[in-house]
Amino acid sequence: MTPAWTAAACVTLGYVCGSLPWGLWLGWVFRGVDVRTMGSRNLGATNVFRSLGRGLGLATLVLDILKGAAPVWIVPQLPLAAAFPGGQEACALSVGFAAIAGHVWTFLAGFKGGKGVATTAGVLLALAPLAFGVSLGVFVVTVAVTRFISLGSILGAVAFTVTFALIARGGASSPTFAFAVVVALLVIGRHKDNIRRLRDGTERRFDWNRGGQS
Repeated sequence: MTPAWTAAACVTLGYVCGSLPWGLWLGWVFRGVDVRTMGSRNLGATNVFRSLGRGLGLATLVLDILKGAAPVWIVPQLPLAAAFPGGQEACALSVGFAAIAGHVWTFLAGFKGGKGVATTAGVLLALAPLAFGVSLGVFVVTVAVTRFISLGSILGAVAFTVTFALIARGGASSPTFAFAVVVALLVIGRHKDNIRRLRDGTERRFDWNRGGQS
């Protein structure tokens, strides 16, 4: 297989994996509803949590993280990836970005998905576990203090980028750092409406006990 076909095959695998709309499927199977008609109308774990309850929300969160992490862990190890242009790191980054794109623009749900936070988290976990741990800590603390999922997601993405630059081999000159910057900007961009509501004081706060947001 030529390098071009190798790249196309690997990226396609990442995109298809990321496109699996778990929030939509879980809503259909366990509630008989289309989550795209509820709440914020996206397929992300937060909307599933708020609209369909804690159990399905957590299940969606775990599955959305896995669909980002699994292709980054697995695809670069496949024999077909041996000829990927740029080597294993380039393969992992390309597959990871394709998985995020698949979640945000899933072909299985009219090219409309979630905001990409959980799938991005899975990709970053697979790429740099230590930096991901710092990012997760920032997310958890931010949500615990403010109860804003959106703010935690944005600050978590930024924290990963900064931490990776400080601790990883190659730092800010690494291709993975450039990737982290791009996906952080994507996360921020997907939260533009939340940022506006945060500024205006109208953003809803997360309420674990009520199974969603207050």
